[in-house]
Amino acid sequence: MINRFASRRQTLGFFGIGVSALVLAACGAPATAASYKVSFTEDQWRKRLTPEQYQILRKEGTERPYTSPLNKEKRTGTYACAGCDNALFASKTKFESGTGWPSFYAPLAGGVGTSRDFKIGYPRTEVHCADCGGHLGHVFEDGPKPTGLRYCMNGAAMKFRPA
Repeated sequence: MINRFASRRQTLGFFGIGVSALVLAACGAPATAASYKVSFTEDQWRKRLTPEQYQILRKEGTERPYTSPLNKEKRTGTYACAGCDNALFASKTKFESGTGWPSFYAPLAGGVGTSRDFKIGYPRTEVHCADCGGHLGHVFEDGPKPTGLRYCMNGAAMKFRPA
């Protein structure tokens, strides 16, 4: 009887390890700083960024909704990464999504990259800066035409450059 329970525990343990391995493989390995055009040490990032920017860009945090001044930004210009100044989105692609975060229907060419994110238990598509790897937000398939995408970005992860 003891051996049967031990066998069940071992089987469940191996099953859990297998599922974990599959999830990690589906997520992909996180990119290292060396794989990006712009890289700094963690200490250098802390010095370059505000605490909120650091938490979002480097630790994949999320700002509270409706707190970013970029939500109300209506001028013509470019939204750039707060970490490395890489151009991310043109103002003409910004729209009011009602979510509390700046939203865009398309990034600029070469501005962003994406990866799978399972942090809240189901898959999402994380958006990061193509040049420094900083976390910007997520992209969803409920946006307006012409793309049908909603790039839901943390305002603190970006800065606005007027045209």
